[in-house]
Amino acid sequence: MVQLAERPDATLAARLDPLLDAAIAEGRLAGGVCLVARDGALAYARAAGHADVETGRPMERNAIFRASSLTKPIVTAAALALVEDGTLKLDDPVTRFLPDFRPQWDGQAPPITIFQLLTHTAGLSYGFMQPVDGPYLQLQVSDGMDQPGLGFTENLRRITEAGLIFPPGAAWLYSVGMDVLGAALERAAGKTLGEVVADKVTGPLGMADTGFHVADSRRLAKAYADGPPPQPMGETHVVPFAELSGIRFAPDRIFDKASFPSGGAGMACSAPDFIGFLETVRQGGAPIVSGDTARAMMTNQTGSHAIVISGPGMGFGFGGAVVLDNTASGSPLPNGSWLWGGVYGHTWFVDPSRNLTFVLMTNTSTEGMSGPLSQAMVAAAAA
Repeated sequence: MVQLAERPDATLAARLDPLLDAAIAEGRLAGGVCLVARDGALAYARAAGHADVETGRPMERNAIFRASSLTKPIVTAAALALVEDGTLKLDDPVTRFLPDFRPQWDGQAPPITIFQLLTHTAGLSYGFMQPVDGPYLQLQVSDGMDQPGLGFTENLRRITEAGLIFPPGAAWLYSVGMDVLGAALERAAGKTLGEVVADKVTGPLGMADTGFHVADSRRLAKAYADGPPPQPMGETHVVPFAELSGIRFAPDRIFDKASFPSGGAGMACSAPDFIGFLETVRQGGAPIVSGDTARAMMTNQTGSHAIVISGPGMGFGFGGAVVLDNTASGSPLPNGSWLWGGVYGHTWFVDPSRNLTFVLMTNTSTEGMSGPLSQAMVAAAAA
């Protein structure tokens, strides 16, 4: 694991601690871990609340969480490492690796590139981004966190049958593109996606708690949905999101080896592992990718396409959004910041201009991702 020295900042703690304490006291959060790095050292580190409320197990800094979309930047880095070593190219058509993957638009199957999968410009979608009568839900396309036991082949077939929402490259839409990418990476490298990620990212960085499995189930945080108080997720659970169909969870999917390794949402991770990964990218990418690639990850790759989840003033790099105009977006982060989150309850950002990296991993969806806590914590850390 990337080891960060600790240089506690009492002023930062005075801003962040009351926010965590209030969220727990008010029944908005079961538990979480927040880490903030400044100039390569931990300025703030705290575990708060419970990993399991019902048993009284306290949250620990090395707790393991279902990573949901924190998976994306990690798999993105693995893909870009394969680009650097010549295994694939960003402009490769996906059919080079997945010849049967030909979703249609207006009766045709236009080519989709690796770049478009990485940047959510392929014309694909997510089930939770659609109404209940949308094709993804009607065809039971997996979002990568549900339907334990579903394999790559069947999910790719369903995505293909659902067709495209727009022609590839024409717009931006958050999507299962990273899951399709994961299948393509397996074919390109001749290895499982887990092996690719271990070879290119988690192995070199010593991220022992990160993978498409749970390294130590005793440290796994129990999954909760918003309350108050937070409600334990059962075998399946739907969390309301925006005014759409809701996000579908199956928390035990992480233990089902027959489930396809979701490149968009399928990993488990700890906060120390994840901040070490983000710090690696911020500091230039070695030993996983080159400096040029690390900078590209934190640079807008989608032109003027509207990033519909994040609102105006935002672009999308490789693995996360990029603040282009914080006045338009209303973001407390400066322009050039790189950020995203995860629907199990996580938020992160990297501010390269101030050498500042923030990670909040919680076990409460969606409070830890887009609720008042995450918004307040980001603003306080960025102040």
